[in-house]
Amino acid sequence: MPSLNHETVREMIRTGTPDRVLRLIGKSHPADVAPLFRDLEPAEARLLFDVLFSARKAAKTLKELPPDLLPDILAVIEDEKVARVISRADPDDAVTFIDSLPEERREKVLGHVDPERRAGFHKMIGYPEGTVGRIMTTDLLSLSPDTTAQGAIDKIRERGELETFFYLYVVDEAGKLTGVVPIRNLVVAPPDRPLKEMMISDPIRAEVSVDQEEAARLVSKYDLLALPIVDHDGRLAGLITVDDVIDVIADETTEDMYKMAGVGIKERAFSPLRESVARRVPWLGFNMMWAFAAASVISAFEKTIGQVPALAVFMPIIAGQAGNAGIQTATVVVRSMALGEIESANLSQLLRKEWGLGLIKGALFGFVLGMVAWVWKGNATLGLVAGLAMFLNMLVAATGGVLVPTALRRLGFDPATVAGVFDTMLTDFMGFFIFLGLATLLIHFLT
Repeated sequence: MPSLNHETVREMIRTGTPDRVLRLIGKSHPADVAPLFRDLEPAEARLLFDVLFSARKAAKTLKELPPDLLPDILAVIEDEKVARVISRADPDDAVTFIDSLPEERREKVLGHVDPERRAGFHKMIGYPEGTVGRIMTTDLLSLSPDTTAQGAIDKIRERGELETFFYLYVVDEAGKLTGVVPIRNLVVAPPDRPLKEMMISDPIRAEVSVDQEEAARLVSKYDLLALPIVDHDGRLAGLITVDDVIDVIADETTEDMYKMAGVGIKERAFSPLRESVARRVPWLGFNMMWAFAAASVISAFEKTIGQVPALAVFMPIIAGQAGNAGIQTATVVVRSMALGEIESANLSQLLRKEWGLGLIKGALFGFVLGMVAWVWKGNATLGLVAGLAMFLNMLVAATGGVLVPTALRRLGFDPATVAGVFDTMLTDFMGFFIFLGLATLLIHFLT
């Protein structure tokens, strides 16, 4: 059997038959098949899709495509086939496919979907992006509290395959969630025991409008395999599973990383040049404004630098080292915020801890820089000024790394977006000011 790679698949698509292609990829996992689409021409991608579609593997394969590639593949597939893929997919995956379609095409495609399912999809895509209602699956089984264990097992058999089956959900006559029953408990229970006697009452849940990151945090905090999602009236609306949580965590981590780097969260390595320019240039412009502001601090001490040119050698070291330390602290703080670990009650504890770390780093790197400045330039006072400036700027970095992200969050800004640049700005300002200010006070000992 030929190996599964781009060239083999392309050659087989060009010269072989659909049956041969299917035999090649038939036993492969969808996650291994999906990357094959990346280097295919549109006609080749359509043929590969048709093979997967005939084998009812298209939906599971397309869900594995990266977000930048999925729209391109859907663009070469007929509306009716896309609609059938959406109908076959799990509800949360179907929403992803719908979101990947251009707005002008969505209704055309959904027009081929069964009206009942179409209404369900419209409801899900009606939730704001980033909320748990947008990523939940509605493919679940709910039963009344009086259903017996044997009756529940019979219902499970009648229902057939579900995306995931970790819990059975118990709802009242109004459809409100009253409890959950782990499947393992159901299997070992006496056949005539009702669900209300074995269910976990008042289970952990999330509303459809809750941010997906908060829902993922609940799953992680309580070690859940699935989290029930309810509407504003407490009625069971869907669930998210642990695999959804993994995707959310990966997406949110990528988003935070992009934000801290000043890159658009939807930008990819091969995004169009114009799109990349539009996303990156404004952020760099914002940084340049602060660079001019930092330069104004240096300009205020131009006379001192003119008298002691050696000061210019150590300025970037003092500012850069503290800036790196500040970004380290800010990154840890922003991540801890995302995990819900930082609250008003423990902020002072965190600040004391970072001050302690700042004292250690300041003493260590301040001593090293002071000795280097003394030995290199032969002036003990210069060593003292450089070392003391490094020490104090490390304390500034520790303070800013904690207070800048927390202040931004309280002001309603996303700390992942601007905490890094504000912290770097702070350490540049204060580093230059402290170093050049001390040098100005001790100028007679430096010349």
